[in-house]
This record gives sequence, structure tokens and C-alpha cells, in this order.
Amino acid sequence: MTATDDLAPDILLRHAAQPLPRYTSYPTAPHFAPLDAATLSGWLARCGAEDALSLYLHVPFCHALCWYCGCHTAVTRSAPRIARYAEALLREAESVATLLPAHGGVTALHLGGGTPTALGGERLARLVGALRRLFPFRDDAEIAAELDPRNLDAATIEALASLGLTRASLGVQDISPAVQALIGRIQPAAQVAGAMRGLRAAGIGGINMDLIYGLPGQGVAEVAASARFAADSGADRVAVFGYAHVPWMKAHQKAIRSEDLPDAADRLRQAEAAAKVLTDAGYIAIGLDHFALPGDAMARAAAAGTLRRNFQGYTTDTAPFLLGFGASAIGRTPDGFTQNEADEGRWLAAIEAGCLPVARGRALSAEDRLRGGLIERAMCDGAITLDAVPPAVLADAAPRIEALLADGLLHQRDGQLALTEAGRPFLRHFAACFDAFLNPAAGRHSAAV
Repeated sequence: MTATDDLAPDILLRHAAQPLPRYTSYPTAPHFAPLDAATLSGWLARCGAEDALSLYLHVPFCHALCWYCGCHTAVTRSAPRIARYAEALLREAESVATLLPAHGGVTALHLGGGTPTALGGERLARLVGALRRLFPFRDDAEIAAELDPRNLDAATIEALASLGLTRASLGVQDISPAVQALIGRIQPAAQVAGAMRGLRAAGIGGINMDLIYGLPGQGVAEVAASARFAADSGADRVAVFGYAHVPWMKAHQKAIRSEDLPDAADRLRQAEAAAKVLTDAGYIAIGLDHFALPGDAMARAAAAGTLRRNFQGYTTDTAPFLLGFGASAIGRTPDGFTQNEADEGRWLAAIEAGCLPVARGRALSAEDRLRGGLIERAMCDGAITLDAVPPAVLADAAPRIEALLADGLLHQRDGQLALTEAGRPFLRHFAACFDAFLNPAAGRHSAAV
């Protein structure tokens, strides 16, 4: 039995198949508009002496392209191309550093991609060393990286340890060889286990594993086996993402046939199977798709109501300034969101011309901030205090809220709106109640479950 077994099948399927944003920001990225460097410079200048910084570096390179990938990345082994990109990253960081007044130091650095180690371990370590000089890091700063277990040899792990890496996220997706063949990512479970042992031996204490359900060839058994592998491996955190099939946006996903994908009912069963395996193993279910061991900082933040959500997903990072470096990187200041040129060539050209490579963004209105705060709490806590919702916003949200109440996904008590146990998989539906821009047209967003 699962929590959703008490709900009528038509209710489950209708909600599970609805396309909705993942709400890693509000307003979401499709609502960004052109933004100029002067605006960003003004926002950076308002950084206060006590304001903490969070840094994100985007490395849009992989050695091979996985067919399911939805990231902004490209396949290359060109040493000159990689070296030019790394040099430009440093120049971009130097430009931003000159625009910042005194600040409260860096509390988090996230290396994403693509595969950050595509830069090479030594080059990556030098780049992080330069960032430490440009933006002083606090002693307890978290340094995290998204890593491909297939590229983690001893020298790379040693380089990662030398730059002070404290947390590694390993892309596992699924341990079934049959599923791996259907998604273009051959990665034996023994290889993942070896990478994890190497990271632990190097003193990198926090290990995350990323899994995906809804892939071709997957059934409940495959998803449950992958979740069991993550638990048995002792991962501190496990993310279980639903595959977003958007071949109209990512042409390489056409290698995956739509008819080979699980339907909405199967996806829901897969998500529930993974959740059961992980919670039975002692993990705490967090938000939409994360699980953490009870002693992990994310589990503690969830219990304290201080969990946050940004473009990297769920996070414990509370810094008011998120600075994004690299092609397509997104940042945030208290004034609004920014996004760099997504095209590598245009990004490089801007930096080499001495310009900030910002292309798009969104200045936040007071209503954007209010609705964004409600959406973040819905996504993080599964609950909203009604006193925090202005009457006009509540009236606007009322039709969607009432539909979720009627279907048994929400309940209202003690001055709160909260998801029921059966409604836990539908966090995005709850958050969407407060989205003033939502157009639930298929083709823009992935299925909600």
C-alpha cells in the first residue's frame, strides 16, 4: 500500500500528467526578458558588508552525450576549446569581483555542468584557488560538484580533494545495464561504487546520488533496485528525478522514442517505489524529490523549516547573492534574476570584449517576491500559513486550491494549507496555485510526476 492508493485513479492520472514548472525560481526562466550589464552592475553594487555570496560555475562540456540529458552541455575533448573556456571563466569572475563592494564572504560554491571535471583536475583546482582569492571564502563554506563516475580516476579525485571539495553528487540514473543501453550511458554499478570509495578515502565527506525514473526500459523493479543500491552504498543524500522528455527543446532526446517511455501511472508507481525503498532504509523524504539521512544538513534544514530552493534544486544555502559564471549560468540578487548568454560563442565574445555576458533576467516586483516566497515554502515544506497570504493573492489562487482540496491532495486546518499524505507527490501543483504567470500548456514544461 502507498499513500496515493486511497485516491481515485482518474484523479491521480489527471494530476500526474499535468505539465508544470519545477519551480527552481519564481518567476520561472521562460518569463525572463532581455537584461543589460548596467542593470546587473547596479544590482551587484547594492551588496552589503554582511551579505553572503554563493557561487555557481557552469562547465558545459561532457566526453559523451547521454540521450536523456536536459542540461546545457556539449561533447568535446578539444584541449584549446576547454582551455579558452576556463580562462574566460576566470576573466568573468574577475570582472564581477571588481563590481562588488565589501561582502560577507562565500558560503557555497557549486560546480555544475555538463561535467566540471571536463576542465581537467589541475585546471579546476587552479580555478577554484583563484576564486578563493577573488571572493574570500568562509571557513565552513561548502564546495560541491556534479561528477560523472565514469571520469573519476585517482588523479582527478586527488585534484578534487586538493581544491577543498566537501560534497560530490554522482550521476547514477539507473543501475540496470538494459536501461543504461537505452539511454546511452553505460556505467556499471561496480564503477559507481569504486568512485564512491575513492571519494570517501580522499576525505570528501558528503556524497549525493542522483537517480532518474520514467526512463525507457524502466519498471518499478528497476527503479527500486537503483534506490536500494543508493541506500546500500550509504549515500548521504539521494535525489530521484522524473525524466523530462522534451525533444522539441533537446534534439538529442529524439534518440529516446516516446512510445518506449512509461506512462503517467507507471511513473507515479516508480516514484513511490523509490520513496518507499529509501524511507524504509531510514532516509527522510524532503520536498519533491530528495531524500537525506537524518544527520545530514539538508534533513536538519527541512525539520527546522529553513530549507531553500534555487536553480540547483533543494539546498541549505541561504546566501542572498548567487553569482553564476559560465555560458547559460543563472544568478540571483535581492533585486532579481540574471542569466548569461547561453551560446558559448556569444558568451566568450562578451568576456573577451571586456563586457559582462549577461543576456536575460527579471527584476523582481514586490508581488514577485511575495509569490516566490509562497511557492518556495510550498515546494520545501508542503505547507503555507494562510496569514502569510494577502487576500488578493488568496482570491486569485482559490480556484486551484479548491480543486486540490476537493481531490484530497490538500487539507486546511490550524490556519494552514498543507498537502495530505496522498498529496505529497503533487508539490508542484500546490506551488502552482500561487503562480500568476502559469500557462499549463503542454510543450513548455515536463509532466508533474
